[in-house]
Amino acid sequence: MKNQNEIIVYEPDDVIRLDVVIKDETVWLTQSQLSCLFERDRSVITKHINNIFKEKELDAGSNVHFMHIANSDKPVKIYSLDVIISVGYRIKSNKGTQFRIWANKVLKEYLLKGYVMNNRFLGCESFLERKLAEHDKRISVNENKIDFFVRTALPPIEGVFCEGQIFDSYVFASNLIKMAKHRIIERFRKKTFCIF
Repeated sequence: MKNQNEIIVYEPDDVIRLDVVIKDETVWLTQSQLSCLFERDRSVITKHINNIFKEKELDAGSNVHFMHIANSDKPVKIYSLDVIISVGYRIKSNKGTQFRIWANKVLKEYLLKGYVMNNRFLGCESFLERKLAEHDKRISVNENKIDFFVRTALPPIEGVFCEGQIFDSYVFASNLIKMAKHRIIERFRKKTFCIF
């Protein structure tokens, strides 16, 4: 949800309709929207916001952002839910209280949805990690088998000859037997030579 702007509509009655920005896990409104929400002149809202920051009730750096709005030359200031609540307490507006209740409910829903989605993704992530580990293990076993066959000097045990190669198989077997006899005789000579 972080760094993602989402706009939802706040419409408690037929008079007020606000497009509320949800960003960085909080609700944001412009001064015009605050003026509409609290049914006060924009100059009154500006005075209260300036006093909130002057009295250091809130920090302007984390509670004021800028947003580009269609049909506007320059970015417009938007204020966090903390500023909205502070202005609402100073103005003592019933509609402001309704908005705070609505905003807290909406934020809880968004945070809960985000928590549920994160848990689902974490579950998928551990499942994928297990599957990847299994695949890595299988690949490693197959690599070892291939390395064994490549490194060994022994001919394969089965499937050496195709059908119809009887003469070739006879020659191969004959040469293999001769080679084995020759090695046995050589070893025997070396052993007998060492004894005398």
